[in-house]
Amino acid sequence: MKLHWSPRSPFVRKVMVAAHELGLAERFETVRTLVSMGMPNAELLHDNPLSKIPTLVLADGRVLFDSLTICEYLDDLAGGGRLFPRGEARWDALTRQALGNGLLDLLILWRNEREKPPAAQLQNFLDSFATKYRATLDKLERDAPRLAAAPFDIGHVSLGCALSYLDFRFADLGWRDGRPALAAWHASFSARPSARATEAIDG
Repeated sequence: MKLHWSPRSPFVRKVMVAAHELGLAERFETVRTLVSMGMPNAELLHDNPLSKIPTLVLADGRVLFDSLTICEYLDDLAGGGRLFPRGEARWDALTRQALGNGLLDLLILWRNEREKPPAAQLQNFLDSFATKYRATLDKLERDAPRLAAAPFDIGHVSLGCALSYLDFRFADLGWRDGRPALAAWHASFSARPSARATEAIDG
């Protein structure tokens, strides 16, 4: 399997955390693939017309994307029901996954806006991103005891990678302030071998 990969992408990191958790990390050939919103990657376009990572090319030539699809494929490859629980627990896991992915989408758009020259920044966008960020983290603080008690699943992977992306790109926000339960949960996530093996680097 060939994975279009970057050490900076939190969505790629989700796939790699899942692969480590499932014992499949050695099955990948990782291919460093540079992408940007303003410049499609010509090589990647052949495999993914959206020019987005992660993109997984299987041995038979089939191509899978996005991170959720790839993670569920890996879970199935490992026997199923490990990161994607069955029954009622599945809906909690997928909802947590959606919240983590949505937070990542928000953060990437927010970062793009913050990096514009001050005169080009739209204040209503900045305010909206900040409001949604605070509301999401406050909800996660309330939910942290339940999160800590639940078996590790795709929701934990998604939320852990999103919080780690805050450390990577938004250290100035100090997201742990006033959120001790969430900070404690993230510390436990960060200590997992799968998280330690996939820490983002700006290279």
